[in-house]
Amino acid sequence: MAYALPIADDDVPSTYTEAISNPDGVKWKQAMNEEMQSLHKNRTWELVTLPKGKKAIGCKWVYAKKEGFTGKNKIRYKARLVAKGYAQKERIDYNEVFSPVVKHSSIRILLALVTQYDLELAQLDVKTAFLHSDLEEEIYMTQPDGFKVAGKENWFCKLTKSLYGLKQSPRQWYKRFDQFMKGQRYTRSKFDHCVYFLKLQEGTFIYLFLYVDDMLIASKSKVEIERLKTQLNLEFEMKDLGEAKKILGMEIWRDRAHDRVSLSQKQYLKKVLQQFGMNEHTKPVSTPLASHFKLSAQLSPSTSTEQEYMLQVPYSNAVGSLMYAMVCTRPYISQIVSIVSRYMHNPRKGHWQAVKWILRYIKKTVDVGLLFKQHNTLGKCVIGYVDSDYASDLDKRRSTTGYVFTLAGGPISWKFTLQSTVALSTTKAEYIAVIEAVKEAIWLQGVVKTLGLVQEHINVYCDSQSAVHLAKNQVYHARTKHINVRFYFVREIIDEGKICLQKIKTADNSADMMTKVVTATKFEHCLNLINIL
Repeated sequence: MAYALPIADDDVPSTYTEAISNPDGVKWKQAMNEEMQSLHKNRTWELVTLPKGKKAIGCKWVYAKKEGFTGKNKIRYKARLVAKGYAQKERIDYNEVFSPVVKHSSIRILLALVTQYDLELAQLDVKTAFLHSDLEEEIYMTQPDGFKVAGKENWFCKLTKSLYGLKQSPRQWYKRFDQFMKGQRYTRSKFDHCVYFLKLQEGTFIYLFLYVDDMLIASKSKVEIERLKTQLNLEFEMKDLGEAKKILGMEIWRDRAHDRVSLSQKQYLKKVLQQFGMNEHTKPVSTPLASHFKLSAQLSPSTSTEQEYMLQVPYSNAVGSLMYAMVCTRPYISQIVSIVSRYMHNPRKGHWQAVKWILRYIKKTVDVGLLFKQHNTLGKCVIGYVDSDYASDLDKRRSTTGYVFTLAGGPISWKFTLQSTVALSTTKAEYIAVIEAVKEAIWLQGVVKTLGLVQEHINVYCDSQSAVHLAKNQVYHARTKHINVRFYFVREIIDEGKICLQKIKTADNSADMMTKVVTATKFEHCLNLINIL
């Protein structure tokens, strides 16, 4: 799934002409010169005449202002030359294009381990990452605006290296980086192909997590981190960002004196609120969704007036922005964001009112983040909570599944989803939810094990006694005989001892807030249970 990130600065130019005529034209020109220097340094192309029968793709400049990572430069002007990859033809200009990126859950697991074991956490950025990988196809491109070579204006760039915008560039870069890390004797995780680790002589580990050209490095040893930085610098052109402060729009705040790490999206969410008109006069609310919202596809007759009104509403952009917050740091809005996203093809006023309600809640909790704290007992382990809400979907009467897993006291993985089949009983709905949680628990157990955290079993807590019995025993009666045998794989997992399913009181089940509307008091209690503060 792709998440909309529509937050942009109004004064950033969109074309070369706008850039050079901009009040900051000198700075944009300098940024373009720096980009061209990198391109020439890496010998990204050679100028040739276009061979007969070949077609060239275009290119364009993309501009951005980025926050500086040091106090010296608050704003960085960045210009990137991007190939118009949409003009590429499959099997002619490219073949395979898939490239993995590190999962958000893996990043949160790393932050939990950093907190629990007091690890050093550094961040690096690869300058012009895609330029470090070779191309396997023969591709020609027009010369960039403002930098056409005198006397050769009608010549073309024959690409020898990957370039941003090409469909295969991310894949080529990943293959190049993966080859390098294996050459340094690092092991790639089987559970997340952008997680690399190396066991050191003293028994500790050093980890590297890669998201395209951003990377996090963590280890107990500062010496090993510096050694890895040196190795990377010898192979690629790197930018050392020092101690990790921000990754993928998420702010990392660390209080080493009290063994705490917090992950939030304060700046991102402030921009979201500003873009969608949530100002100081907007009244905040206490929960992401109120009980009076009954969202369905048939909220009211769709009149021409309403259709005209909804055409002016930035519904998709708002939902997309909320989706990114949900994926990164806001598990408690999973339910309502998932619901409003179902109606993006034909939203009604009632759906838009629900989206604005979420934004009003975000306004009240813009400073809230995930908190990881060092623990001596249970915090060292991955713990899961799962819940279901029977037939809560008003359109197809399907039940919902919600789960959340914690490590070092904070959430590392969560999900809210509609169940794929209609459950005929609350027992089946709860049981299907348990199955989804168990599948995630198996993956999490594999990830933390490769990172050196050995856990005999993961405790998964469910507030349905009947679902717990059904998962543990060969129960057979009229209410469960219709359940497909494929769902019973969970019994084998429990018998093997990898997952321990236990009953918990509904009042102590933090996943309860992810499947249904709860009172403000209960909602706050659920947040406190998993250290969302």
